[in-house]
Amino acid sequence: MKKIIAAFVAMSAVLTTALVSSQASTVRLKDIASFQLDNDMQLIGYGLVVGLDGTGDSKSAGFTMQSLTNMMERMGITLSAGQVKVKNVAAVMVTGRIPSYARIGSNLDCTVSSMGDASSLQGGMLLVTPLTGTDGTVYAMAQGPISIGGFNAQTSGGDKISENYTLVGRIPGGAIVEAQRDFDINPEVLSINLINPDFTTSKRVADKINATVDPGMAVAMDEGNVTVRIPTGFRTPGGLVDLISRVETLEIIPDAVARVVINEKTGTIVAGEFVTLSAVALAHGNLKIEIKATPQVSQPQPFSQGKTVLTRDSEITAEAEEARIIHFEEKASIGDLAEALNQIGATPRDIIAIFQALKLAGALRAELVIM
Repeated sequence: MKKIIAAFVAMSAVLTTALVSSQASTVRLKDIASFQLDNDMQLIGYGLVVGLDGTGDSKSAGFTMQSLTNMMERMGITLSAGQVKVKNVAAVMVTGRIPSYARIGSNLDCTVSSMGDASSLQGGMLLVTPLTGTDGTVYAMAQGPISIGGFNAQTSGGDKISENYTLVGRIPGGAIVEAQRDFDINPEVLSINLINPDFTTSKRVADKINATVDPGMAVAMDEGNVTVRIPTGFRTPGGLVDLISRVETLEIIPDAVARVVINEKTGTIVAGEFVTLSAVALAHGNLKIEIKATPQVSQPQPFSQGKTVLTRDSEITAEAEEARIIHFEEKASIGDLAEALNQIGATPRDIIAIFQALKLAGALRAELVIM
């Protein structure tokens, strides 16, 4: 417990120092925002995985056997679904995403997930699978060996050893782009999306771009989006890349809401640098109750036909610690609170309860988030 409190004090000291020097701390725009020209499109496809070591779908998975017979027919082999009895094939769904800038021949990662009753995709090979976008167009073709990052082994006696999840795997670079998406290479407007939306940060981003690149080109639309009008001089081949490169390296001073995040399950407390306290008096004391049960054996009198009985003699003691009162002046920092709580020996559970009480009293000037 002492180590946890000490760590909390150390964290608070860092936060207090950051509060003093926050006006000078800057970050690159690319680290707090993303540049959105167009959304990525989700891709999906249905395929077959072969080469499994007896861990594929059973014959009860009719769609797997039907898919296998259909594929064999296209290769000139005519079979009925009832004649197919294999355990090294599994039906899977293949998913991925294609960005707007992907060109024909580019490679995409894809994820393969079992659909039937296969027990593992370990060692499997995905056969050629078309990946379709939301508009119905086939944008990529996926194929390749599946990596599951684990294993699943079972003996004839029923013993089973497994590591990681073996019914979902990935094929890095396993999909090849076959069709390009419609994409305007010379757009007139660029959208900047903040990772942590904040009105002040959004305004600072727009002001910085206008002051550095071109006056009036950036407008803060809301707390999470800044619209940038692309000047005529940058609407040339390579001009958009040059503009984004200049904008994303701009130094910005981000702002944030004062927030305290508490995880009651693990006792984790994280406080932001802008958390302060109003003038408040805090009293803390513990009530300790201890119950001791001493076993005793009761023996019957000789020749009384009685039975030996085990009884317990209980002793209850209660000890109330003296309440310790702490007074905080106006604008006390989170570091002042942590230091005071450390002096009175508060546990993480006590600290969580104190934060909740401070919030109810209106003395905690921050948003309290309980996970």
